[in-house]
Amino acid sequence: MDVKIFEKSENKIVVEIDDINPAFANSLRRVLLNEIPVLAIEDVDVIENTSGFYDEGLAHRLGLIPLKFSKLNLKDECKCNGKGCSNCQVSISLDKKGPCVIKASDLIFSSDAKPIDPDIPIAELLDEQKVKLEATAMLGVGRDHAKWQPAVVGYRYVPIVKIKDKSDIAAALKACPQGVFVKKDNTIGLSKPINCDLCMRCAELCEGISVSQDDTKFIFTIESVCGLSAEELFLKALDILEDKSKDFVKAVKSVL
Repeated sequence: MDVKIFEKSENKIVVEIDDINPAFANSLRRVLLNEIPVLAIEDVDVIENTSGFYDEGLAHRLGLIPLKFSKLNLKDECKCNGKGCSNCQVSISLDKKGPCVIKASDLIFSSDAKPIDPDIPIAELLDEQKVKLEATAMLGVGRDHAKWQPAVVGYRYVPIVKIKDKSDIAAALKACPQGVFVKKDNTIGLSKPINCDLCMRCAELCEGISVSQDDTKFIFTIESVCGLSAEELFLKALDILEDKSKDFVKAVKSVL
């Protein structure tokens, strides 16, 4: 198995993983989406709300605000069994009076947790309108609710683009939306075949081009939408997948 990194930043990572099959690729994707604990607002106690939002709508908007959180204060594996404690939840308060636009930065947290973007709008208050509430953010996983989904994840096969005959491929240069082909010294060649998204437009226009896919190599794109970096999510997903595999082997051996 081989891993190549094409792009890496705080919130995004693009990697190629070789020598795996579609089942493994889909398992890794599902763990990234559904199994990594992240922080989101779960309980909202509305004390006063004279805004144009119903209480339920206000609570829904609060729940979808992505939050950063400290791994030192919020442990991934809490021992409270879901009852709630200082290791897996954060208290939040809000008290605003109009006219103003309530933003995520107006939320007051009991720890160093904070919104990823402080300018996310929550509600607009007109003259004399007021919102006062208390809320609790908890660790959760994406399989329970979309607000705990830590990342946007996609994968595709590694493309195989070949030029069999250069005499009739000029149309491919114009048709390709991904810049796979390049013209240089009056000839057309491959520039970035890895960018090919398998739309097959070039192969339809030019018989001198063949496009296929390698079903043992996959390109993963992972974009973090939580308080963890894309690299942390990738590594954590691999750890979880390894633990699940060990548990499965242990369970099978116990009944054989």
